[in-house]
Amino acid sequence: MNARVPFAERGGQLRGLLDLATGCYPAFLFGGSLGDLVPAFHFHDVTREELEPQLQYLSENGYQTIDCDQIKRLVVDGVHPGPRSIALTFDDAWVSVWSVAMPLLKQYGMRAVVFAIPGRIEESVGSTSPFVTWTQLRELYTSGVFDVQSHTRSHAMMFCDAQLVTFVTPDYAREPFLNHPVTTMDNRVATVDDDALGTPLYVRRSRMSDARRYFADEMVADRCRRHVRANGGASFFARPDWQRELTALNRDPHGRFEDDASRTATIRRELADGRALLNEQLGTTTVKHVALPWGISGRMTRAELEATGHETAFAERPLLRRSIGAGDDRFQLMRLNNKFLTCLPGRGRRWFFSAV
Repeated sequence: MNARVPFAERGGQLRGLLDLATGCYPAFLFGGSLGDLVPAFHFHDVTREELEPQLQYLSENGYQTIDCDQIKRLVVDGVHPGPRSIALTFDDAWVSVWSVAMPLLKQYGMRAVVFAIPGRIEESVGSTSPFVTWTQLRELYTSGVFDVQSHTRSHAMMFCDAQLVTFVTPDYAREPFLNHPVTTMDNRVATVDDDALGTPLYVRRSRMSDARRYFADEMVADRCRRHVRANGGASFFARPDWQRELTALNRDPHGRFEDDASRTATIRRELADGRALLNEQLGTTTVKHVALPWGISGRMTRAELEATGHETAFAERPLLRRSIGAGDDRFQLMRLNNKFLTCLPGRGRRWFFSAV
């Protein structure tokens, strides 16, 4: 991770060790009880082989699953949802939420929350997108199994600095899809594609951070891409000096930064439109909670959450407990990786160090 990215926005092993050393992980992970806490577990793309044993564990040990409104009542009003309550949350609305998670949740009589990205959802049934279609999301909503909430409009990663980091190479295709930096966030979300070989890549941060977006010089990017195409395409990167060649072409870039007013307005739109588009497409008013992408919430995002009508938000912060309790900051709720789900008290439970 680049040094220009604040520590609070970084994950990884060091962050995990800090959370462990400072007591952020709840006691039940180490053989203790839940007490009055409610853990929320997060999932992304899932398989039946991964998810079914976890749901079976919850069922056999008497757990009940809750939605975002119940979480809000706990943190704001102090109304506990009852013993052995937990939340299951699925980020991004991958198509496996519809094809795998929904039938399994029905089978085991459980509910979950899905945080969807309306700017990434397409209508066509024949879509090659990895996310659900609008038709499938409506089915999730009407099934009664899923509480559909927002993951912001675009879930955007953006360039935030003129510092060159690397270039698009054939290995770029192995990066997580949602980590690809956006090129446009208007009517549809577009990103730097896998086949844009040679495109310069600069320091990246979440759109919901306090960073100002950097608009790279497209003339420089085109110069680099043309050089790669003219010199073998993907095979260009077998050259020992490929990086030196492209860096030399990245001379005198004339990129620009957004101004402060644009930054604030875009953050506000990401939050407001994430709610509005989902409510419109689902024909409801129930979308009023948000999980912030990568858990990142800058001070401007924090200020806009209430202004845009959100009641709770899931966001990462170092040194905070990874479970939910009465009186917690409603815009700074923390979740646990689903790998810790079978550390919950019950028959056959695991402890933290066997789950890591």
